[in-house]
Amino acid sequence: MRDHPAPALDRERFREALTAFLDHVMPECDRVEYRLVGTGAALLQGVSLPAADIDILARDRGGVDAFVAALSPFRCLEAPAWLACSRQYYANYEVEGVEVGISTVEVDSAVDTRETFGRGPWERFSLLSCGRHAVPTVALELRLVTELIRSRPDRSDPLVRHMQRHGCDLGFLRRCLEAAEIPQPLRVEVLGRLGETSGQPRPSP
Repeated sequence: MRDHPAPALDRERFREALTAFLDHVMPECDRVEYRLVGTGAALLQGVSLPAADIDILARDRGGVDAFVAALSPFRCLEAPAWLACSRQYYANYEVEGVEVGISTVEVDSAVDTRETFGRGPWERFSLLSCGRHAVPTVALELRLVTELIRSRPDRSDPLVRHMQRHGCDLGFLRRCLEAAEIPQPLRVEVLGRLGETSGQPRPSP
């Protein structure tokens, strides 16, 4: 990691950094299955919130190693290593002044309701344009659940406001909140802000 906090990235600067990263690793890594996750996934989708780095989720360790090989000209902040505490195979690089974290999350689960493990990130995503690249970006519903679990209202509130304006899959989000055991009062508040009337639940897809 850096010795000092990374500066906050606005959407334009984030897009520039992500484009630079992808320009350097493609086409060598074009067969690597990955997802853009973290706050950057929200920022790329137009949500205005604090973001300081790029978080890349790889399907397996081979994907992490492929990105690491392509990033060899850049400053390595953390060499690829297994982090038992978080069950991640993780590496961290600096590209054009921005940290890029690349990792697996190796949790044995088949759920589709979490951002970084199970089926969720691989089934619930959008391909978004960034430079000449189509970036597989995790769904905002999954990102919101992560922020609610972490109790970070400075990030969850902008996500909810964005969903109020642009819509979301309300049934799927409700299922995610229940699966993550988000406290009932908070679930009711979030779903209410997004238009669901408590006591009249809509069927999940």
